[in-house]
Amino acid sequence: MTEKRSVADFAVAGGSPQFSKIIPVGQLYFPSWDRYEAAMRDIFNRRYYTNHGPLLERLEARLEAFFGVRHAIAVTNATIGLIMIAKALFRSGKILVPGFTFVGTAQAISFAGLDPVFCDVDASTHHVTPESLDRAFEPDLRAILGVNLWGGAVDFGSIQHFAESKGIPVFYDSAHGIGSSIGGRRLGSFGLAEVFSFHATKVLGSTEGGCICTNDDDLAALLRNMRCGYGMGRIVEVPVTTNGRMSEAQAAIALMSLDDLDEHIARNQALAARYAAALSEVPGIELCEPSGVDFSNRQYLVCAVDEDTFGLSRDRLARLLKAENIYARRYFFPGVHRSVPYATQYPQYLDRLTTTDALCSKLIQLPIGALVTEEDIDAIGGVIRVASRHAHALQRYLT
Repeated sequence: MTEKRSVADFAVAGGSPQFSKIIPVGQLYFPSWDRYEAAMRDIFNRRYYTNHGPLLERLEARLEAFFGVRHAIAVTNATIGLIMIAKALFRSGKILVPGFTFVGTAQAISFAGLDPVFCDVDASTHHVTPESLDRAFEPDLRAILGVNLWGGAVDFGSIQHFAESKGIPVFYDSAHGIGSSIGGRRLGSFGLAEVFSFHATKVLGSTEGGCICTNDDDLAALLRNMRCGYGMGRIVEVPVTTNGRMSEAQAAIALMSLDDLDEHIARNQALAARYAAALSEVPGIELCEPSGVDFSNRQYLVCAVDEDTFGLSRDRLARLLKAENIYARRYFFPGVHRSVPYATQYPQYLDRLTTTDALCSKLIQLPIGALVTEEDIDAIGGVIRVASRHAHALQRYLT
């Protein structure tokens, strides 16, 4: 590592990068090679690779106990899970969804043959509120798809009350939320259903995958029969079937990740605390704390960049960090309502989501997870701190 003291020390100005290899933003927690090899040998010895195998059954039982729900339905990824819920509930119509989310949230609605109606979020929590939902509400809406961000959560009680007042269900994209809890109650049992992601970038990873949690027996029966091309469990008529099955290899890695989850969350929390210390005196950089929960998995480390105070815009800071091999992300960017194809399909939302647009212009995700050490965080903090001091001179290298 090289310590930054002057403009010439920065990689964008010809200096050496802070890190010799890329520091990624994803969680990337994986089991040791010995554990992985043993699990894969077990699968190959049994020659049972997919189709609701024994490891998948074990995983679903453990997830049901972990979340405290009647049904945990493992799927190949979280987007497929959201598509399945939307298609199970409705054949047509509109779903209210925040514009401030990963584009896959809205794409799931589209793939299900439904239309998204985009709403804004709260500036401090980054979540939907009854007020933001009400401003965007339309009489023919069929449901609300809420999103729980950064290891935090919406105010479930107020959102449920709003949904009930409108006579529509609410379900959640909780891709970021596994392990976070409110008053000792883990995310997973709120609304009609919640969907979690087990992508490698998440604190519980199975390289890819996810699950749907619900306490609704009828919805669970629909989803289990939709997940593959043949009936599973109680046979019910379904609108479509999907190839949404989770493989035995994914289930094996998810089981090991579940064993390690407490350790991974504790490590994330320690790394987040280190960031808080490293960035505490940097003007114009504000750490975004996960809101709405009393225990967070610290899935992501997100900061808001105040360009006027810090001296560089969020986008210029991101370019500066990338040159130092610090792969920070603009998260989310752009807002879904400004993404392809929604910007042209639904142009009425382009100027309505002012808070979303503001957040999309100033939030940055910094590296946290398995491949980041406390010493790395100190160095990242140092780069950002010195960049702020020399922001004016660095501008010419970041145009």
